[in-house]
Amino acid sequence: MNKIIPAVMAVLVGGAASAQSTPDMGKLLATGGVVQVEGAGGGGITPWALISGYGTRDSWGANAHYTYINTQDYKLGSYGVAIGIADRLELSFANQEFKGSLAPLDKLNIKQDIVGLKYKVLGDAVYEQDVWLPQVAIGIMYKKNKGVRGLEALGVTNVKQLGAKNDSGYDYYVSATKIYLEQSLLLNATLRATRANQMGLLGFGGDRNDSTRLMPEFSAAYLINRQLALGAEYRRKPHNLGVDDEKAYYDAFLAWFPTKHVSVTAAYANLGDITIFNPKKQKGLYLSVQAGF
Repeated sequence: MNKIIPAVMAVLVGGAASAQSTPDMGKLLATGGVVQVEGAGGGGITPWALISGYGTRDSWGANAHYTYINTQDYKLGSYGVAIGIADRLELSFANQEFKGSLAPLDKLNIKQDIVGLKYKVLGDAVYEQDVWLPQVAIGIMYKKNKGVRGLEALGVTNVKQLGAKNDSGYDYYVSATKIYLEQSLLLNATLRATRANQMGLLGFGGDRNDSTRLMPEFSAAYLINRQLALGAEYRRKPHNLGVDDEKAYYDAFLAWFPTKHVSVTAAYANLGDITIFNPKKQKGLYLSVQAGF
């Protein structure tokens, strides 16, 4: 982190210096994406190469979000902010809170902070319609698990006591996104290098595996009109813990963009098995509200 932070600050200062002082909101409606559950601009469960906000390359944009997921046995809330500078750099922060709602984990409470950076390296997903090249961005997420509450009676207060090797870690990813305006279609592919268990909520690495693995993620969305997008996502994940029979995430979503200041995303999400203590596939409602410019 000591080497990363100065480099990031240099890019932020340079980007801010070249951007207008007030947001121009010049990008097309919906082309900033929504906010992914870890805080990055994209879909609901996977990041896209798009930069958050509606600022063009001469401006900047920002948004705040709240996301809620409710399955049979668990609830996940996430809130945060994201800033896009010069349609090139994105800085995001998110806090996740994971709760159990069914015995024996009905008292479970785990929180995690996530700081993310995304940098567009080439292409333009929207305006370069005459070329096949997608917009490509690279990103990094630093995640810090803040401990386990509600399992003190079992002597568990840290994810390491569940078999995780670390309570903090990094995800690295590359995303490629293309919007085909004539076909009203968005396609995205992301490749993520990760050791995270359930996004890091159950720590990083484990008794089954402690190596960083490459995991594919995919998104597709059809733009019904300028304000509505219908799509689906898939995210493969590692299986590192013996106490967590971790499976892939996937969802089907409907995103509504009434204005450039507000968006609402509703989805039906399947998060697979989460711990062996409640051994069933966790399915339920995903709802996210985003406000910004």
